Formats: sequence, structure tokens, C-alpha cells
Amino acid sequence: MSLSRRQLFGLSGGIVSGVALAACGLSLTSPGGSTGTLLTSSVPLPRPFGTDLPRLTPLRPDRDGRARITVRRKAVEILPGRTTEIAGYEGLFPVPTIEATKGVPLHLTVANDLDVPIVNHLHGGVVPPEHDGYPTDFVQPRASRVYDYPLEQRAAMLWYHDHAMDLTGPNVYADMAGAFVLRDPAEEELGLPSEERELTLVITDRSFGDDAELVYPVTDGVIDARYHGGLLGDVLLVNGAPWPRTDVDAARYRLRILNACNARRLELALDPGGDLVQVGTDLGLMTRPHRRSTLTLAPAERADVVVDFSEHEVGSQVTLVNRLDGGAMGQVMRFDVARRARDDSHVPSRLSSIERLDPADVVVTRDFKLSLGERGQGHGSHGSAGGSSGGGRDGGGGDLAMWTVNDQPYRPGVDIARPRLGTLERWRFTTDVHHPVHAHLVGFQVEQDGAPVWKDTIDVGPTSRAEVLVPIEGYRGRYVLHCHNLEHEDRMMMADFSVV
Repeated sequence: MSLSRRQLFGLSGGIVSGVALAACGLSLTSPGGSTGTLLTSSVPLPRPFGTDLPRLTPLRPDRDGRARITVRRKAVEILPGRTTEIAGYEGLFPVPTIEATKGVPLHLTVANDLDVPIVNHLHGGVVPPEHDGYPTDFVQPRASRVYDYPLEQRAAMLWYHDHAMDLTGPNVYADMAGAFVLRDPAEEELGLPSEERELTLVITDRSFGDDAELVYPVTDGVIDARYHGGLLGDVLLVNGAPWPRTDVDAARYRLRILNACNARRLELALDPGGDLVQVGTDLGLMTRPHRRSTLTLAPAERADVVVDFSEHEVGSQVTLVNRLDGGAMGQVMRFDVARRARDDSHVPSRLSSIERLDPADVVVTRDFKLSLGERGQGHGSHGSAGGSSGGGRDGGGGDLAMWTVNDQPYRPGVDIARPRLGTLERWRFTTDVHHPVHAHLVGFQVEQDGAPVWKDTIDVGPTSRAEVLVPIEGYRGRYVLHCHNLEHEDRMMMADFSVV
């Protein structure tokens, strides 16, 4: 069914179809280790590896460091031979990849051509609070605003996406998310694969209705109870194409991988075998490379890996698979080794320098519990951008528990912590089910393979505890911490913190 503007969680009519479902209890089933519920498409789906991998459209600033991007509706081809209406940056699916340079400020104008408010957030960016994308800092319909990004931080693959209050899940699902590659010219000296042998892979999952429309399970503007734990699509897309394939040389390739799914976790591997040589995490290069047979990414996590296709014969096929799922969802994309070619790249034994933080310097230890709250807990009367209350009833009309941080659903303007600029803190997270935890502004230092690495999202398993060191750097002001399972975030698993 096609929903009205008010029913579309902030998306203008017809982009994301709702599904009217009977009232039911909350589902936390976890196929493949992902917290959430599978939504099955009703349109016939293509076989894997029948479409070519799209190359992402680059968006680069002009000489003055300015760039412009518009959120608009457009009908595009996602499933072969069919059209799907999206609401995305520049009306593209996939959206443009923004490319910028470390130390060169970017002034990004975001124009809103929709009829509902939006918010833009640079995920992983060290950004002043007024430009960070606070959930109620809306760009109104038919308006625009400039986001100033200093980019005085480590080079990395960041990403940008909508962050509107209560609406992040459906807005990202409708196409408001894309890669942001922050480059450092000094990295060119490392000799890693580049140019045509550097591929950015944005992985998402979606479900489609009878007419190939995107389907998101809302009724009267509120997600149905059974998807309250997370929405899992049944079509895996890479750069906007379902289960694509691409020709590669028998040479090394650098793959920058982003899990942009709403809720689905991925455990990536190569079939019939081969190493994923990890060289980077969310926030840039590691100190040294690490060979892996598998690589697990929760929603919002990124990894920078090198794959050497010269280990395979010309004419062979190498499939990137997802070991957390079977069937079609266990397939991601295929690389067809097409030709021999000269390869001057290499992976150095030393990639970067990361100073290991000293736990003795910690001035405050903070505990954050991420869990499902009590039934009927709301989050106040702020309302949502789409005009419907976000405050606590499921699609069948019964009270539905909110996701919480420290037993409190999100309350805009109420700080859960007030860290002091220039200090080092220890943050400890405990969980009930899987929660990928992300904080704006700050980075997390964690140990990985015996060395420190920088992350902005960490995957905390069910009934687990994770501990990170957090240097409070950047800017004073209010930011948010939240779960990056977007259905958890929209149902109040978020909290403010203010740097003082």
C-alpha cells in the first residue's frame, strides 16, 4: 500500500511503502547473529551475480572547498528491468561518494528538495556541534544549509547519512547514506593499491514490494512491533546493485568496505579462499596489517582490506560471502579474475603510528547500559519530523517498550554525561542483545590483534561488556551517543552528552 506523507516517517508519498501487520509481540529473533526480523520481498528477485558492480560517483569540493548536494526523489533501477522510487542525495542510488583531503576544510551545502525536514551527519567526523547533525537540527523542506567540516583528523573512510529524530532508519533505508573518503596525500607513499584498484563497497540490505517499491514496516507512522528489534532485508545490495559481479585484474585491490545496513551484521570471507589483509578500521590505518580469513562488521562499521587476486587463476571466480547467513543472503558479490596485469603495489609491514593511551591517565570511568526498557516508556512530547508522535505505541495499538541507555529512553537536551575537554575517560558498555555503539565527535581506542586501533563504532555482543578509552578532543558542546541498529536508535536508544 502507498502511505500518505504523515504515514511515511518523514518520507514523501510512495517512496517507502508501509505494510499493515497485525498486532504482535516484539521480535528479537537473530538470523545469522543479527538482532532483528526478516522482511520478505513480494517481487521476484534476481539471481546473484547477474548485474555489474556500479562505480560510485565522486563528489569533490571546488577550489574554495565548497560542494553542494541535494536530497531529492527519483525513480531508479535497482532490480533489473524495474523501477524503484528513492529519496536520496542527488537522486542517485547509490549516492555520490564525497572525496576530501585531510586538513582542507569542506563547506558542504545540503539542500532539501523533499517536503519533510532532514538532518545531515558526518559519521566519524570531528565536527563543531552546530555542524554535527544533532537529531533535531533540521534542514526544512525547500531549504538548505551549509555544514562546515574542518577535517583536521586522521584520513579514513567515513560516511554521511540522515540523522533526523525518530526517522533515521526509514530515511537511510530510502537512500540517505553514502561513503565519505577522507584522503591524506602522505598515504600515497605506502604503495597500497590505488586508482582503478581501489574499490569502495557500500553494503546494504533492502526488501521490495509487488511493484519493486522499497518496503518499510510502518503503520500510522510507527514501526510495527515485530521489527522493533531491527529490520533485515532479503536483498543484499553492493553499491546499489543486487549481488553484483565485477572483472578484476590478477593483482592486489584495496577494498574500502562499509556496512550501511539498518540492522544486519556481516561476517565476510572469500570463497574458495584467500586472505583479507586488513589495513584499516573505522578511523583510519592500523599500525600494521593483519591477515584474516573472516571479517565481521556490524552496522556502521568500516574496514579497509587488501585482496590479492593474483593468487587465483585467470578465468576463476572469487566470491565475497557472508558467513552469518545462508542462501542468497550468504552471497555478497563476485570478482571475476579476467586478466594478468602489472602490479607495483604492496602492503608495507608498517602502516601508521598510533600512540597507545595509558589507562593510568583516565580521570573518569563511565558505565552505559544498553537494554530494552519498560513497556509504555515514552520520550516526551517533542514529536517527529514526519508529524507523528514517536512516543510509544506499536503498529497494532498496544504499548511497546522503548530501547534505553541507562534505563532511560532518549530525552533531547538532557545530558547523560558531561566530559571535560582535554581529558581521557574510560567508557564501559553492557548489553542485553547485540548493539553496535557509536558516539559522535569522539573516537574509541581499543586493542585489536595486540595493537591499538581507532574506532567510532564498536560491536557489543549479547549480554556482554566492552571497555574503550575515549580521549575527549575536538569541540565543546552537545553530542549524542547511540546504538547504530537504526530501529533501536529510532526507538530511543540514544543519549546526549556535553563536552565542557
